[in-house]
Amino acid sequence: MGWLERNIIEPGKLPLLLALVSFVLTFLITRGITRLIRAGKGPFRNVSGSGGLHIHHVVPGVILTIIGGFGAVAGGQHGFGSALAAVIFGIGAGLVLDEFALVLHLADVYWTEAGRKSVEMVVLTASLVGLLLIGFSPLGVNNLSDDQEQNRATVIVNVVVNFVFALIALFKGKTRLAVFGVIVPVIALIGAVRLARPGSYWAKRFYRRRPRARAKSSLRAYHHDRRWLGPRRAFQDWIGGAPDPEPARSLEHR
Repeated sequence: MGWLERNIIEPGKLPLLLALVSFVLTFLITRGITRLIRAGKGPFRNVSGSGGLHIHHVVPGVILTIIGGFGAVAGGQHGFGSALAAVIFGIGAGLVLDEFALVLHLADVYWTEAGRKSVEMVVLTASLVGLLLIGFSPLGVNNLSDDQEQNRATVIVNVVVNFVFALIALFKGKTRLAVFGVIVPVIALIGAVRLARPGSYWAKRFYRRRPRARAKSSLRAYHHDRRWLGPRRAFQDWIGGAPDPEPARSLEHR
């Protein structure tokens, strides 16, 4: 209780904690319900409007996110209103990001291979919010002394340098390292110094006349994907359910 008071309530992070908890619980509950609907079990069914139009849960999610977002802006960091707005926002964000792939592809890809993007986005968002909750500051400007906090030049240099590292990691096709690197500087540095992934903007721009770098990049990406693709997919399937198998393509007759 003392830790909660000292690290969450006093710094005004209670709304952030409530938003994170409601976000994660909403996603887990929603995935559980959709998996029951998919299996034809339980009392739950898809929601349809007039004319048989299927209403995706991203629709109420957007509405709740807007209500919670504006409520949070108006409510500040303390009080019942800000806590309620945080919960509403977390529920709405959970519903929206659970169908992130649908918004991205503008198609119902919930139970397809492309639908894995929704699970990835939820895990990434929850991880970033968790880092903010335990004290990491955006762009890595944290743990500064009083003198450093008063020196604006030091803060600006920290922000700019870390942002450049994160940007380089993004151009190298290392999206996750770039995003986490905005919060934790050393992660952005690792993404910036390592070889770019084949097909990334960095590889196309700087490895064009460097065949050894291109070959090394492709080989490293192959080994990395071979090592982590299986465990990552198994983790995603455990959280969000396995996608439907893709139908076998019929041979074209000439």
